Amino acid sequence: MATWRDVRRIALALPGATEEATSSGKAAWLVNDKFFTWERPLRKADLAALGDRAPSGPILGVRTADLEMKEVLLASNRGVFFTTPHFEGYPAVLIRLQKITAKELKDVIVEAWLARAGKRAVAAFLKDREKKR
Repeated sequence: MATWRDVRRIALALPGATEEATSSGKAAWLVNDKFFTWERPLRKADLAALGDRAPSGPILGVRTADLEMKEVLLASNRGVFFTTPHFEGYPAVLIRLQKITAKELKDVIVEAWLARAGKRAVAAFLKDREKKR
């Protein structure tokens, strides 16, 4: 089970990542002034749309590289990843934070960062990661 502390630690370890509060006071992590992951509690419309399937507990939003990657994540583990009508046509998924392992969380957050960071930062990050292997 992952925690907000895990999210913060993973996100802020990425080059150029910052943490800010959203207009509603929730935590968000950005790179190049773009959200790559954020705290996203379910709203009334989400609860209405999901009905009995609406999860409880902390929810994390993460950006995906594209809609195809979104579908891959959604199909990979319906117990962890989900979406709402609000995100229809938008490359992002929601995560049940209490259902994801810290390793899975790291992989998803890194992919979200890669989708939003600049080309040079991505190239340097991937080169550095390859050296460490």
